[in-house]
Amino acid sequence: MNRIAARVATPNGGKYVRQLCKHWSHKLQTEVDGDTGTVTFPAAVATMAADGYGISITIVGEDRGAVEGLTDVVARHIDRFAFREAPLAYDWQWQEG
Repeated sequence: MNRIAARVATPNGGKYVRQLCKHWSHKLQTEVDGDTGTVTFPAAVATMAADGYGISITIVGEDRGAVEGLTDVVARHIDRFAFREAPLAYDWQWQEG
């Protein structure tokens, strides 16, 4: 399993997680619980958890290329909702396990 993660600084993370999950819920399976959201893409699953300082994002999937490709998709969509703050800084790091 391939796993990549980033921490994105924003005081509005919970709002963006909820908006993003609602946006994608029309085409993809999504789950929202407070400031935590999960989006199931065909090739990977993105999990986002927000607190008062930012959003922790993790993308996990079998295909490394698909996982890496979703980093840009997720970042662009968050930036779209965070247009007053965008572009936000995403420091994607591959993780073991």
